[in-house]
Amino acid sequence: MSDKPTSIKTSEATRDRLRLLAQERGTTITELLEELAQSRLTRAEQEQRALEAAAELVLEYTEQVQQAGQSAWDKIRAHPSGAA
Repeated sequence: MSDKPTSIKTSEATRDRLRLLAQERGTTITELLEELAQSRLTRAEQEQRALEAAAELVLEYTEQVQQAGQSAWDKIRAHPSGAA
C-alpha cells in the first residue's frame, strides 16, 4: 500500500467538522482519518475475529453462532453512542 497523498471529496460541512475534530485532538484531518480507518474492522476482519474467539471458547462456529455475532455487531453499529 502506498503512502502517496490523495484527496477525498466531501461536503464543506463534513470538512469543517473534520477540521474541528482534528483541532480539538491536536492532530490533522489526515491523521484523524487514518486513525478512523485503522480503528474499524472490515466484515472479513470481524468474521476472522469471530472464528478465533469461537476457537478460544471451544465453540463450534455454526451458522447460528455466526448470525448471533452479526446481530451483535449490527446492534453495536446502530447504538446512538456510535460505539462501533
